[in-house]
Amino acid sequence: MTRQREHKPYPVHIRIATRNSALALWQAEEVSRQLRQVHHALSTELVRMTTTGDHLLQKSLATQGGKGLFVKELELALLENRADIAVHSMKDVPIELPSELHLPVMLERENPHDALVSTRYRTLDALPKHATVGTSSLRRACQLKASSPDLEIKLLRGNVGTRLARLDRGEYDAIILAVAGLKRLGLAERIQACLSADELLPAIGQGAIGIECRHDDPVIESMIQPLNHKDTQACVLAERAVSRALEGGCQLPIAGFAELDQEQLTLRALVGDPDGGRICRSQDTGSKKNPVKLGRRVAEALRTQGADEILAALP
Repeated sequence: MTRQREHKPYPVHIRIATRNSALALWQAEEVSRQLRQVHHALSTELVRMTTTGDHLLQKSLATQGGKGLFVKELELALLENRADIAVHSMKDVPIELPSELHLPVMLERENPHDALVSTRYRTLDALPKHATVGTSSLRRACQLKASSPDLEIKLLRGNVGTRLARLDRGEYDAIILAVAGLKRLGLAERIQACLSADELLPAIGQGAIGIECRHDDPVIESMIQPLNHKDTQACVLAERAVSRALEGGCQLPIAGFAELDQEQLTLRALVGDPDGGRICRSQDTGSKKNPVKLGRRVAEALRTQGADEILAALP
């Protein structure tokens, strides 16, 4: 007589590791809401954390280890079984994850573009010479300087509210923020212009929310799987493959943006000097069934243009 395999029952409670910022909490609450919509008897708990990246508000992340500083504490909570899943902005997630963890689920992507936010100017072209633009992103800085060399790029760190407050105090003529974050926080009215990919190519993974969990927890993985948006996942995997192939991090001047048209992915990517003096660009199309292959191909085209030299020269 064949013995029936025992199936571990679904848990009735899931602990969600999250940063303690308003935007991170919104994202974790959205994951919680969607999980409870799928699993009606489920309860959830937010395990709130302040990360290393949250403490380094006066320094550039590029010199402190990159945006991975925003996820390390959350990953440690997973590894120590103090949380069951962790919720991240995909643009903040390093390419290399701890071997015990993976990112099997990505929610449907919000608007992936950057936003111009200003109290005086409605477009990038309207910014006067020597206007001060706030951003902490080398990706944004290199593209802005390439198109408008006279702009003054000034470091801007902190949560969205802090950045807007500094703009409103007159410390900057304009700042650049992600459209997705502003919309999620109910601040869409602050957007003066949604910048096209031609104006400012987005960050890899921008606008997408990822759910990380342990490899050895198939029950949790099966519970979160209904939240996965396969088209978003294909786009983000293609974008992240560019960074992986170039051995780059999420705080380097690398941009990548994939768009899906039926079964075909079109991927654009660039690597640039932070001062905008040199930018390598590449674009290619491939099947959504093999996004990683497409990303590698685009990265190789960037490499032939000298992307490795640009990245190697960074401090």
